[in-house]
Amino acid sequence: MKQPYHNPTDRALGRSLLLGLVLGLGIALIFLAGFFFRDLVQPLPAAFASDAESYPLLDEMQSLLDQHYLRSQPDYTQRQYAAVRGVLGALGDRFTFFIDPPVAASEADVLSGTYGGIGVQIQRTEAGEIALFPFVDSPAAAQGIANGDILRAVNGTPLDPALSQDAIDQLLRGEVKEGSGVEITVKRADGGAEFTVFIPFAVINVPSVTWRVLTEDERIGYVQVLRFTARTPDELTTAFTDLRAANITALVLDLRNNTGGLLQESIQVADQFIDTGAIVYQRDRNGERTFEGTSGGGMIDLPMLVLVNNMTASGAELVAGALRDSGRAILIGQTTFGKGTVQQIFTLSDQSSMHITSAEWFTPSRQPLDAVGLTPDIPMIPDATGRDVELGEAIRRLQDELQPI
Repeated sequence: MKQPYHNPTDRALGRSLLLGLVLGLGIALIFLAGFFFRDLVQPLPAAFASDAESYPLLDEMQSLLDQHYLRSQPDYTQRQYAAVRGVLGALGDRFTFFIDPPVAASEADVLSGTYGGIGVQIQRTEAGEIALFPFVDSPAAAQGIANGDILRAVNGTPLDPALSQDAIDQLLRGEVKEGSGVEITVKRADGGAEFTVFIPFAVINVPSVTWRVLTEDERIGYVQVLRFTARTPDELTTAFTDLRAANITALVLDLRNNTGGLLQESIQVADQFIDTGAIVYQRDRNGERTFEGTSGGGMIDLPMLVLVNNMTASGAELVAGALRDSGRAILIGQTTFGKGTVQQIFTLSDQSSMHITSAEWFTPSRQPLDAVGLTPDIPMIPDATGRDVELGEAIRRLQDELQPI
């Protein structure tokens, strides 16, 4: 591949390299924020390179650099990568970007959702306490930690209420090796006595769906979809089975901090809550396609509310928009991220990759979401101390709909 650059001067190389570095940082943030793609990875068509438009000015520019540039030039690969990022940057699309081979190779690891730790989800209650919710078959569950147990101390140090949830979560993670782990002190959710237990670290495969019956009102089930993966629909079915067995009569669907994932799985999740009708409209270069709901979803009959925030993005926005436009649920929280496009990932010849925006989508009311997002029906300001005021509001509103206990 020839080396694409915009300006045949000695300053152009520096500007392009700087642009490449800045865009690289932006790409990392975008990737962490989640992406929404139709096909995981596609190889670059063999005929692409030979059929592509050539860049004669770039050859001319490189020749002049070779003859006259005072200092050492970056190596050929670095110049290529900077040039590619410059070309893609000219598109003005933050979701069409280039990833060099080491980062591209780590994508699968990031999406796999594995880490070393004790295997709990943490959540700050309305009272400001840190509640633990162990994953199934996790070290925490094996050591007797139960849903809703309150974390009091870590390794003998009382928990600082000012710590962020992320910081607390990191205290419960670590390298998996012989003897590694963490000692925690917890108080039982049912008001029992405090106890201290050492929990060894293990490789944790993070589920894409967590669920429980709310201790605040056992008539209400809680389902949180953390991301949309190939296993999300099956995990959601298991969640419904467990919650139905617990005789819940209402549901909270939590899509906060869900940054997206796989398109088809997002549609399948929405279909579980909507009996019939449009779920999403998708428009690409070949026209428009409508994705319709099918009758008989697993949770179409119970009153429900959906929690969203400014990190609800992509596939999570698809689900939230479909549920609201269908009249199935209202949204509580903050305006969502605003990512209404679909990306395809292509692997290049050196194992770098490109994410290319190939389609956009609209809610059943044909509302565009890209760079706009969804405005919640009940907007709420996040609590400065991290108390879960959104969940508390959802519980109160569902209680108003249910018969008195």
